[in-house]
Amino acid sequence: MDQRQGRCDLHTHSQASDGMQPPADNVKLAKQKGLSAVALTDHDTVAGVAEAQQAGKEYDIDVVAGVEISTRAGGKDIHVLGYYVNTEDEQFLQRLRGLREARDERNHLIIGKLQELGLDISWQEVLDELGRPLEPDESIGRPHMADVLVKKGYAVDMRDAFDRYLAEGKPGFVSVPRVAPEDACEWIRAAGGAAVIAHPGLYNDDELVRRIIEDSRPDGIEVFHSDHGPEAERRYGELAKEYDLIETGGSDYHGKRQGVVFHGDLGSKTVTVDVLERLKAAASQQKGE
Repeated sequence: MDQRQGRCDLHTHSQASDGMQPPADNVKLAKQKGLSAVALTDHDTVAGVAEAQQAGKEYDIDVVAGVEISTRAGGKDIHVLGYYVNTEDEQFLQRLRGLREARDERNHLIIGKLQELGLDISWQEVLDELGRPLEPDESIGRPHMADVLVKKGYAVDMRDAFDRYLAEGKPGFVSVPRVAPEDACEWIRAAGGAAVIAHPGLYNDDELVRRIIEDSRPDGIEVFHSDHGPEAERRYGELAKEYDLIETGGSDYHGKRQGVVFHGDLGSKTVTVDVLERLKAAASQQKGE
């Protein structure tokens, strides 16, 4: 038996947001990696979940309906993961549409700032770089802009594009009004799901993370992530125990850009199936089951 049998990667992205592969390909890869389950957690959209779940039936692997919601707190972008959400809940879908509209506004503002910096880049080029029509309810993000910046020689690779222009505090960064983490957690619960604070180590502010937990009452926190080292895993594991939170984890797989896998390869960060059972139980409480 593969040593990863019974393991789950609970954080992956597809072309429905800023991943490089169709949703079904993530599921196929998870099966090839010997995983028992994989979650599709695209940014502010559940557009790829149906395809992923159909592939789950084909490959005999459990596919968790997920989402990653963009929020703002303490002057930082904070992401909240939702698991086992009802992807047909119209109120939830409407709320996600509002987030994508804010994202679209931000994207055009970023392009404007990059042009002001003297960079020859247009929104049409970002769309063209997709190599396919943008499907309804899909989400465009900064990695798509980074692809164009690399192609045109303004950056060496995606990491360099973020470090030079797109990351928080850099000249091309734009922040638009976003919902608070507590709102995202409430939305996820209202849609019958379990809410989890994503990759807390990326925020570089553990006191802020603690306040978010106290204000938002999430069901879990992402302890295991491709950008968390052993020390971060220890800290957030202790925080999870302190607040009685489910310890989740995932690779944050986006596929390969310019030959580099971001954030980590699918299956490189996993949790056991009992974590899924705890998330299911938390979601079931929201559904009143």
